[in-house]
Amino acid sequence: MSKIVIVGAGYAGMMAAAHLDREGIPFTIVNNHDYHYLTILLHEAAGGRDAGEKYAIPIKEVLRKDTSELVVAEVTGIDKANRVVKTSTGDISYDYLIYSLGWVSEYFGIKGLKEYSLSITNLDSAVEIRKHIDNQFHLYTQDGDERHLRIALGGAGLTGIELMGELLDYLPKLCKSLNIPWEKVDLQCIEAMPTILPMVAEHLRPFVVETYTKKGGKLRTNTKINEVTEGVIHLDGGETVEAGTIIWTGGVRANPLLSESGFTVDRRGRAKVNEFMQSVDDEVIFIAGDSAWAEDANGRPYPPTAQNAEQMGALAAKNILLRERRRPMEPFHPRDWGTLCSLGAEVGVGSFMGVPIKGVMGALAKEGSKAKYLWELGGMRLAGNRSKYVMKL
Repeated sequence: MSKIVIVGAGYAGMMAAAHLDREGIPFTIVNNHDYHYLTILLHEAAGGRDAGEKYAIPIKEVLRKDTSELVVAEVTGIDKANRVVKTSTGDISYDYLIYSLGWVSEYFGIKGLKEYSLSITNLDSAVEIRKHIDNQFHLYTQDGDERHLRIALGGAGLTGIELMGELLDYLPKLCKSLNIPWEKVDLQCIEAMPTILPMVAEHLRPFVVETYTKKGGKLRTNTKINEVTEGVIHLDGGETVEAGTIIWTGGVRANPLLSESGFTVDRRGRAKVNEFMQSVDDEVIFIAGDSAWAEDANGRPYPPTAQNAEQMGALAAKNILLRERRRPMEPFHPRDWGTLCSLGAEVGVGSFMGVPIKGVMGALAKEGSKAKYLWELGGMRLAGNRSKYVMKL
C-alpha cells in the first residue's frame, strides 16, 4: 500500500483519517496538537459557556487502529518535487498527501488590526479571550475605568454573531459575581457591510437584531473600521471606540504554506482542486477543507463551511483508495444540511434541510448538529462519550 500522509487534524483532516482508520488502511496524520478541537464551537469557549478543554477530543480517541499513526509536530513546508512534508521534528515522505491545514485570520490590510486585536484562531486563543475579558472586568472593580467594560467585536458573520450571543449570556453572570451594574457594560458588534449574517435568510435577520437588542447588545452595520491602535478602534468618519477588549472575527484565509509551496491559489490563498479534490498542480496531493479552492458546476467556489470540509476530507480519503484500486474516483457533490447560528445557549436561527427555523427550535437543531458530527466522526462510541461535554439540552 502506498504511504498516505494527512496534514492537519481539523474537520477535513479528521474525517479523512477516520475513513482510513475504519478501513484499516495505514496512514500518518501530522498535527501540532495531540487533539482535535471543535472549531465551529470555539465561540462557546471564548464567550464563557464552558471550559475550553471540553471542546478538545484526543485524536487517539478517534483513531484506534494500530495502522493509524499520529505525529505531533508543526508542518513547515511541502516539497512537491521530492514528495516530502517538512515538519518541526523532521521530514516525512509520502506517496499520497491530504492537505487540510485550515485557515488563519484575514485582516484586509486594516492598519493595526492584527497587532491590537484578539482573534479566535484555535482552542488556546479562545480560552485566552475568555481570560482576557474576565481580567478586564476585574480591573474595573479596581480602577472604575469603564473602558474595561467595553467589548468591540469586528465582523457580523457567523463567528461574530455567535460569540456575541455567548457573551450576552455570560456577562450578566460575571457582572453579578463582581457587583458590576449590567447597564455599564457596552457590547457592540461592528460590521462594514449593510447587513449581518449573509449566510442566513434575510427574513430571519431582524429576529437576531431584536434578540440581541433586548439583551443589551449593539449591532452596528455600515460601519467601517479604518485603523486600530492600542485599545482604540478608529472608524470611517472619525469616530473612535475605546475598548478594553477588541476581537476580530471578520475574515479568514488559507494557511500561507500553500502559496509558499508553489500551489495555484485564489485571492484567499486556497489551492485550486479538481472535482476529485486533487490539486491541479499535483495529482497525488488532495486538498480539503478551508484550504481547498473547489468550484461547483457553475464555477462558484464552495463556501468554507465545516460541513463542506467534513465531506471533502472523507472524499479525499475515499478517492485515494479508489485510485489505488484502479477504480474511477468520485466527484465532489456535497450535501447542504443548512446553516445554524446559535444566539446563546437557548436560542438559535438558520435553516435545516431548507426549512427556516428560529428561537428554541434553532438552539435544539444546533445542539443536534453537534451529536451528528460526533457520530459521523467516531460512531456511537464517540457520540456517547463526548456529547455530554459539548451539548447543553
